[in-house]
Amino acid sequence: MDSEDIIAFRRDLHRNPELSGREQETAERVRAFVKKSHPDKVIDQLGGHGIAFVFDSGVAGPTVLFRADLDALPIKEINTFAYRSHHPAVAHKCGHDGHMAILAALSQKIDATRPAKGKAVLLFQPSEETGEGAERVINDPQFQEIAPDYAFALHNLPGFRMHDIVVRDETFASASKGIIVRLHGKTAHAGEPENGVNPSSAAADIIKKFHNLPSEGDFKDFTLITLIHVNIGEKAFGTSAGYGEIMATLRSYRNDDMQTLVQKAEDFIHRIAQRENLTVEIEYTEEFLATVNDADCNKLVEEAALSQHLFIDKQNTTFRWSEDFSHFTNRYKGALFGLGSGLNQPQLHNPDYDFPDDIIETGAAVFYDIYKRLLVNKP
Repeated sequence: MDSEDIIAFRRDLHRNPELSGREQETAERVRAFVKKSHPDKVIDQLGGHGIAFVFDSGVAGPTVLFRADLDALPIKEINTFAYRSHHPAVAHKCGHDGHMAILAALSQKIDATRPAKGKAVLLFQPSEETGEGAERVINDPQFQEIAPDYAFALHNLPGFRMHDIVVRDETFASASKGIIVRLHGKTAHAGEPENGVNPSSAAADIIKKFHNLPSEGDFKDFTLITLIHVNIGEKAFGTSAGYGEIMATLRSYRNDDMQTLVQKAEDFIHRIAQRENLTVEIEYTEEFLATVNDADCNKLVEEAALSQHLFIDKQNTTFRWSEDFSHFTNRYKGALFGLGSGLNQPQLHNPDYDFPDDIIETGAAVFYDIYKRLLVNKP
């Protein structure tokens, strides 16, 4: 790999971040760089601004997909280096610039050693941070021609030694979704609250129930509800509130537990609203399935790491954060693994975070080893 070229590419992406659903210029930068590796086909506008590069042997064999993410976060960067974000309050604070650089490096390796069978697909996916991108890509009619037999992705992980490969059998990352509860009552004069329907009592009961629900049984594994935001009425001392809104994040290690958590939450919300003579709306946002690794794919990751003489850090517990690569592992054989980005590295989503260039080659080497095992080497 041309390391100076790849690092310059990564830093250019870092300098020019774009939010979920707005990654058009990022996709164009990716296209210009990866096309130099001579893919056999380029598929644009996948699930939005997604772009896929297909390296096709023309010989029957499996389709192997490697995924990176295009989007940045609405966070103001406080770093002062020359390639810091040029966009106010938008920055690559989750390392997606590094993930893209890893796939760009992989494209160079594939160009040097083309597949002997099947297809390799390098997918640069939009809108990972909002949990929408993967599902949109998979549901895009264009995706049907590259529906993979195998799918792999990685995520850099601060707090783990640089270059270590972090794996976990079965569930790697949690399911989560945001819930928005809107309670509609009736405003009244603050001196005559009995003439209105104030949602504050219902909101208090719902919040208490949110705190208690995960400990009330019927769950097979870890569940959590985190209160995010509450708004009751307006800042008007003469008015008794007639509207309330509660936002929380539901989280679980298992997809079936998430279904149970949602059903139980909806049941008690409707009961409380009915008791208080309120109408209620429930909306969900940023929905992530649990990312469940396929055993064979996880084994391929471990074998690739060992062949690269990398330390494998096997986790005993599911990570509580979520990844929308889960939509791929829910439908195809796949695996998500972690790439250690340093013990003293700022954490993901912190304003001083920056992806370490030193691990680009490590990630590309692991992906390339998997690629060779599935599409180049003879069985």
